[in-house]
Amino acid sequence: MKEYILVPSQYLLHGEGLSFDELALVEPLAIGAHGVRRADVQAGDYVLVIGAGPIGLGTMEFARIAGAKVIALDVNEARLEFCRQHLNVHATVNAMDSNVADQLKEITEGDMPTAVIDATGNLRAINNAINYLAHGGNYVLIGLQKEPFSFSHPEFHKRETTLMSSRNATREDFEHVIKSMKAGLVNPKTYITHTVTFDAVKDNFESWLDPKTGVIKAMVHL
Repeated sequence: MKEYILVPSQYLLHGEGLSFDELALVEPLAIGAHGVRRADVQAGDYVLVIGAGPIGLGTMEFARIAGAKVIALDVNEARLEFCRQHLNVHATVNAMDSNVADQLKEITEGDMPTAVIDATGNLRAINNAINYLAHGGNYVLIGLQKEPFSFSHPEFHKRETTLMSSRNATREDFEHVIKSMKAGLVNPKTYITHTVTFDAVKDNFESWLDPKTGVIKAMVHL
């Protein structure tokens, strides 16, 4: 809670050339970038990202930058439309549909996604997503669930699945996000849907928790 602190320069990430708004987005985007790196996404892979919240959207962005064909899965049709309009995803699927697995099989030409990344933290979504993964694929959990999760061992075993968690990000991920922003591969304005002054936060904060407001990222300006 100090007004000023002294930190050696080599321990800082230098974001010269980026605006304050852009710099504020580096950390949340780095979470998705780290998950994509954990999944070992390669160019041409089909990558299913479950959850089109802010972290999921960043995950889709960096899977696309890695050269993957990104499939967005969410229950919110407005968020899926956002993915189609702003993130140039390969395909979208509504998780409320009864034939999700069939749609994924058709999209991937029968192969299913080689990487499935959960960004929901929803227990039901985590337990069910193993059914969407290709044989030999990577299943990465970014979303945090406090309860035990479980899925069919035969389904897990027959796929020779690699299961991984993805927690926060490293310096390498932060630098990747900054370089991607500077190269124009990521447009931060895509994510900033609401802007308020500091004095107005108390009157607006509660509304940001309502999905109907369409908030992705809200920026507070001093």
